[in-house]
Amino acid sequence: MAELGSKGVTAGKIASNVQKKLTRAQEKVLQKLGKADETKDEQFEQCVQNFNKQLSEGTRLQKDLRTYLASVKAMHEASKKLTECLQEVYEPDWPGRDDTNKIAENNDLLWTDFHQKLVDQALLTMDTYLGQFPDIKSRIAKRGRKLVDYDSARHHFEALQTAKKKDETKIAKAEEELVKAQKVFEEMNVDLQEELPSLWNSRVGFYVNTFQSIAGLEENFHKEMSKLNQNLHDVLLGLDKQYSGNAFPVKAQPRKKTKLFARLRKKMSSDSTPAKANKSPSPPPDGSPITSPETKTVNHELEPSTLEAPGASIPKSPSQPAEAAHAGAEAAGSEAAAGAEASKTEADSGSSSLPAVVVETFPATVNGTVEGGASSERADMPPGFLFKVQAMHDYTATDSDELQLKAGDVVLVIPFENPEEQLDVGATAMNLRLSKLQRDEGWLMGVKESDWIQRKELDQCRGVFPENFTERVQ
Repeated sequence: MAELGSKGVTAGKIASNVQKKLTRAQEKVLQKLGKADETKDEQFEQCVQNFNKQLSEGTRLQKDLRTYLASVKAMHEASKKLTECLQEVYEPDWPGRDDTNKIAENNDLLWTDFHQKLVDQALLTMDTYLGQFPDIKSRIAKRGRKLVDYDSARHHFEALQTAKKKDETKIAKAEEELVKAQKVFEEMNVDLQEELPSLWNSRVGFYVNTFQSIAGLEENFHKEMSKLNQNLHDVLLGLDKQYSGNAFPVKAQPRKKTKLFARLRKKMSSDSTPAKANKSPSPPPDGSPITSPETKTVNHELEPSTLEAPGASIPKSPSQPAEAAHAGAEAAGSEAAAGAEASKTEADSGSSSLPAVVVETFPATVNGTVEGGASSERADMPPGFLFKVQAMHDYTATDSDELQLKAGDVVLVIPFENPEEQLDVGATAMNLRLSKLQRDEGWLMGVKESDWIQRKELDQCRGVFPENFTERVQ
């Protein structure tokens, strides 16, 4: 007990503080349960909300300002290293050596001065502005505790007055405590109601001064830095004039260019040789019907000898259309009709013991596109039309097989194909390989829509162009 008294804290004071905490806790519980009314001040609560918002905004501004200063410091270090590098590579016998050293020194001083002024005129002012908030925040919390004490004293006094058995001594003491609690609360409440609105209104002037200081410092810094950069530019320009014969030419990086037609012809000439050797079929036996390359038998498979025709390779099933893709649309239609008539004659004459067969015809396809019918593609588009693209950038052709594009040009994309090479049996397979080559290399084949509408000459108008210069529109 003596030790407590030596520090200015007595047992009675500790007990009094504990009793106050218990009384406040009990009063808050009664208020939350609705068994005791609570004194409220909506105007003061609005001031507290504004205070919390102002504190949050100021804390965020302080954080962002520190980040900005750290970035300025980092930029200073980067600029310093860059100028040091220039000093190292700048040979002593080159003109302007002393000027570059002076520019580097002034550059370092300018960055240092800029950072220090930002700290003095912005960061320190920010710290001073936020330094007043902790004290006011603690006073607001204390005012809340005194309000609870006032409500508790008021309820205690009212309870004694309404009791059946009144004790005047207790009532007088309770009234005295109520007057004391009310006085303490009102003193703190009046002070805060004067300070909080004033603090809230001061934020406008503080923001104006802070950002004006930052803007002014940046403006002066960039003006001085611009002068240094101009001086450095003049020094380097003089160096360039003295050594003008050793100028370094700056060239654009060349684009990867692949001549697709040359590669296609080379591949087809090497890959189609075995196919040509085995292209000629054996002659059909006498009396056997000639069926078209597009016919498919249902209910029975015909003998292999009956599926062969002179000058053509006949597929054994509809899953092998590639070997017959070289046939033209007109030849395919005539052969299909001849095959159907021959099948019908054989069934009527009864010369074969096989049952009747149902013949279905399928149109020939070249490179995945249907040939020989106006319904398969629109008449106003080039053969094999795939989709439209629009040029997003200008492209200057670097070879005779390329298209010259301007931004906005519409190009009709068509498959890569060569009519002379498609006469080979393996042309369709090569087209598939070419399509893969097209995807790998990033080039497309097409004809400009304006050229196609005016001339309708595919061979003279088509060409290749880079896919990444265009955007698909249809």
